[in-house]
Amino acid sequence: MIIKTNELTRVFTTDEIETTALDKITIDINDGEFVAIMGPSGCGKSTLLSILGMLDRPSSGDYIFNGTDVSKFSEKQRSQTRKGSIGFIFQSFNLIEELSVFDNVELPLLYQKIPTSERKERVEMALERMNIMHRRNHFPQQLSGGQQQRVAIARAIVSSPSLILADEPTGNLDSANGEEVMKLLSELNSDGTTIVMVTHSPYDANYAHRIINLFDGQLVTESVKKEFHV
Repeated sequence: MIIKTNELTRVFTTDEIETTALDKITIDINDGEFVAIMGPSGCGKSTLLSILGMLDRPSSGDYIFNGTDVSKFSEKQRSQTRKGSIGFIFQSFNLIEELSVFDNVELPLLYQKIPTSERKERVEMALERMNIMHRRNHFPQQLSGGQQQRVAIARAIVSSPSLILADEPTGNLDSANGEEVMKLLSELNSDGTTIVMVTHSPYDANYAHRIINLFDGQLVTESVKKEFHV
């Protein structure tokens, strides 16, 4: 089991108000699953994804990642744990405009201090897999939205992570490019990568094996799909 949470709670506090973004969320996600998280805006989906990705930590409750309780980890410990283990895909691509396609994809490997020759090989493999190798020397502003998301996926997989977290990965794409991205994620999942995806789209959620629905920070329904896109 790659993810296990027990009564995961996240409270945001300001001088005037206390907001419970997540309220005692208990979920298990097995290795190799494709899970979609759905619910209306403001229900806690992105907060949950941030905690699962160790970009944030819970106010209370437990988060077990690959058998280790990471819920009390410091920011430095969380950073070290997610390096090479978790890949992120965002709605807004989050590419660095000043870097070429190759350099954007290479970035996670630089943080991991991977040797130059191995970095080059791994980046080229990721770009080939995403059919974007011919754009390796281009910059993000020279690419279409679909191409930018391919680069973002290449960056997410270049470290061979066991888990990919995707936050509305087709949200800024037209339907044709969106379907391409979902097929790529489905292929990655078929190859053994665990995927947890936040989405508003029932069509995209149909690629998942399981759908978790949140409402007002609580898990309200959970359903296993008998049929899904492949």
